[in-house]
Amino acid sequence: MNGVLNITTTLQDNDYKAFNEKTKKYYVDTKHVQSSMIQGWNKFCITGGIVEFSARLPGKGSVGGMWPALWMLGNLARATYVGSSDWVWPYSYDECHLADVNRQEINACRNVGHYGMIPGVGRGAPEIDILETMGGDKGALPNTPVERPYFSTSLQVAPGISKNRPILSHQPQPGRWYDGLEYGNSTNTGLNPFFYGVTLIHTPKDYTYQSDAISANTQIDESHFDSMNKYRVEWDPPSPGKIDGYVRWYLNDNFIFGINGQSLNITGTTIPTEPMYLIMNTAVASSWGFPLPCPEGCNCKCFECGNPDCGCSLPSGYCENFPANFEIDYVRVWQAKNEPKHQLGCSTKDRPSELFIKGHKERYTENGQKEPLQPVRIGGATCSSDLECGGIDHGSCGSNGSCICVQGFAGSSCLSHFGFDDDPYTENANTLEVSSLLLPNQFLIIFSMFLLGLCVYIALTVYRRHRESEAAAEMSNLADSPVYNANRQYNSVDTSNQQNPVSYCLIDGRMVDN
Repeated sequence: MNGVLNITTTLQDNDYKAFNEKTKKYYVDTKHVQSSMIQGWNKFCITGGIVEFSARLPGKGSVGGMWPALWMLGNLARATYVGSSDWVWPYSYDECHLADVNRQEINACRNVGHYGMIPGVGRGAPEIDILETMGGDKGALPNTPVERPYFSTSLQVAPGISKNRPILSHQPQPGRWYDGLEYGNSTNTGLNPFFYGVTLIHTPKDYTYQSDAISANTQIDESHFDSMNKYRVEWDPPSPGKIDGYVRWYLNDNFIFGINGQSLNITGTTIPTEPMYLIMNTAVASSWGFPLPCPEGCNCKCFECGNPDCGCSLPSGYCENFPANFEIDYVRVWQAKNEPKHQLGCSTKDRPSELFIKGHKERYTENGQKEPLQPVRIGGATCSSDLECGGIDHGSCGSNGSCICVQGFAGSSCLSHFGFDDDPYTENANTLEVSSLLLPNQFLIIFSMFLLGLCVYIALTVYRRHRESEAAAEMSNLADSPVYNANRQYNSVDTSNQQNPVSYCLIDGRMVDN
């Protein structure tokens, strides 16, 4: 609409299947707001580079409740598919620490590379937030010079700091948070004291882990909701074997916040090295811009516009802020020339994920679907003229009343370019690499005892056969004796067909062609 991407948020009731964590049962719930998300999971990813958005924020900056976001996520997790992010998000950790092997699914302690993974390399799905906007009434906020409206820029990684964590709405104590963080002097930007990360609770306890959000808030005004502004992130992954790299954020070409690789030494995490994809969406959540703490006498569990019982739990002007349009004029991506750290593709040689996703397809797939991603639609929308199919340059309206796209354009109405991965890396699923066999000490002791027993068994067998030969000689001398039994049999043990034990590694059958 109007030559821009428009993510529209409206008041509309939608029923969905929800899960009650206490009763462990599903139930039908209703959401009263509808919006959308656009993401490039497993389609377009980069490792390192510059990403810039030109965008106009939705609604009014003086009204809370809207949560527009521009962000990036590691391709091993698919946004909104919770099962794909467990023990993966937001890890950016490549050290072997035995106490953490249950908390990081793909950890550096693993010496066997399943699903095409490189052995001994820790993997995960870190998150870079370019923009998360918080609207609301002006006024001083605790322990920060920044007022609403503002937007957050963050790097989210795991593992996080597990002890002596900062208290929410307070500045961190010296030595208890990340040092060396950089802030620009052309904007009102400061450390974000309202979000330091989350504890991801799992059962049993040793599967629970802490994530950190290294975040800054930048104050903005209504002009960011009335016109286009530029939001940019520059990301340089660390050099192999070094603790460097950086993530830096800019607003309208002005530097606002930066994190260097050395600042992450406190936990051993690193600047992301994972292929990451882009996400654009508007969310609405009671934890984002709604009355906090809950007003006295209000249960703050009702968020429906028009329902008189919900008024006390809604931000001022919230219901009048719909429909709201999050408009994005362009998204531009750059990567350095001749820089091997900057790579294009969702499954790269250094960080492959193709076989892992295929082997865990259920984590990334919608209920009722057979594949995570559906084929791109090329035409087919109902039309009455060529203009409804993008015009003559994009497509035409066929005689059957449906759009027919010109080559190079896609979508039901032929409005999108047919995108592709410019630098695909395809893992050879037909090649099976056999890793060296690693055995625990207990097994080696048992195996040694087995070999000793086998040697004793062979010695006894040889001795017994020798005795049988002597007995046979004696019997031949007694062949004419009346006490000789011609039907008596002597069965020796034949060891000629016995083989040494061989160990086999089972390869996941889903990864092997029939």
